[in-house]
Amino acid sequence: MSYLTTTADPKAATGWRSPAVMLMIMAAAMQLSFAAWWNLMNNFAVHELDFTGKEIGLQQSIREIPGFLSFLAVYFLLFMREQTLAYLSLLCLGIGVAATGYFPTVWGFYLTTFVMSVGFHYYETAAQSLSLQWLPKATAAASMGKIIAVGAFAQLVAYGLIFVGWDSFNLSFTTVFLIAGCLTLVVLIFLFVAYPSFREGVPQHKKLILRKRYWLYYALTFMGGARRQIFTVFAGFLMVERFGYEVHEVAALFFINGAINMTLAPKIGQLIVRFGERRALTFEYVGLIGVFATYAFVTNVWLAGALYVIDHAFFAIAIAMKTYFQKIADPAEIAPTAGVSFTINHIAAVFIPVTFGLLWLVSPAAVFLAGAAMAGVSLILARLVPSHPEIGNEVDWSFGFGRQKPAAQPAE
Repeated sequence: MSYLTTTADPKAATGWRSPAVMLMIMAAAMQLSFAAWWNLMNNFAVHELDFTGKEIGLQQSIREIPGFLSFLAVYFLLFMREQTLAYLSLLCLGIGVAATGYFPTVWGFYLTTFVMSVGFHYYETAAQSLSLQWLPKATAAASMGKIIAVGAFAQLVAYGLIFVGWDSFNLSFTTVFLIAGCLTLVVLIFLFVAYPSFREGVPQHKKLILRKRYWLYYALTFMGGARRQIFTVFAGFLMVERFGYEVHEVAALFFINGAINMTLAPKIGQLIVRFGERRALTFEYVGLIGVFATYAFVTNVWLAGALYVIDHAFFAIAIAMKTYFQKIADPAEIAPTAGVSFTINHIAAVFIPVTFGLLWLVSPAAVFLAGAAMAGVSLILARLVPSHPEIGNEVDWSFGFGRQKPAAQPAE
């Protein structure tokens, strides 16, 4: 049974050849290369290329351009299946990471970053769409938590090998990038051979779709993209530039993040099923306000590391945003909306790294205080999520303090 020889119904497949398990393995394949790239990226930029906040901001803006163009994924679906798009994206990701060390110049790093990012973002777009189509609504959050946990385990493998091997075997950036990219390609070959071509849950529209009734999801997605940049770009850069974290120390920090994610993500998914999306998102954004405000004034290396771990732990709660959309969406609009939402998520991602990179040169604290303000806006939006979201009940204008659910309105 392979992708080329068999077409399967995702609801009928069980065991290790089920779509859910395939999504877990795909998540692991992605993280094997991306986690290693992320671990080494700041040290490679600072120690090999002498980057400052200005250059790292530009590099991260370049990294986010493919995310901004994720809406184009819907046009690829005119001539390929989403599963095929996910496979090709993993191929691009693996090649981009494997080649990074062979282009140790500023523009070479920009180029390999772009190639890697095309693979990463289009994989994320396809994987999110397939998850929302294949996973039952009642248990989707719990299943997504398991997928995140498997991805986190792959992160542990990558970070653990770097932590143990970097000094012990005197590894180079080129060697680690090459091994990481090739591991993703090996897992991709296994997926291609071992799994059939699964049909989509509902035939998807092959055009861009923007719905007024999805506006809250769009707004949450936009703010989530802005918040993510503060963590992914500047929190990591803070560890290396201000507190002098070495490669193996960054690997240790990421290893802790992965271990926590692997443990907590399934439980977070179960808690979202139990308590609902609004409460989960409220908890996330209240916590982030405190984390970012503390980042702005931290001077202790251990506290900075603890903040980084806490900040990363909040990422799993983003499952709630996805399941909120799954509950309010027309099933045929999941794929095109996934592409549009990734583009919305990356609008801020294109300009925040480069503009905030310039702000960083003046005041790093101002960057994190701006992040706290973004989390505050997200908190207000989160309170608009209904306790029981569904088609026709997309927004609760009582901010969670009302007793009656609004009457359902017909979908557009």
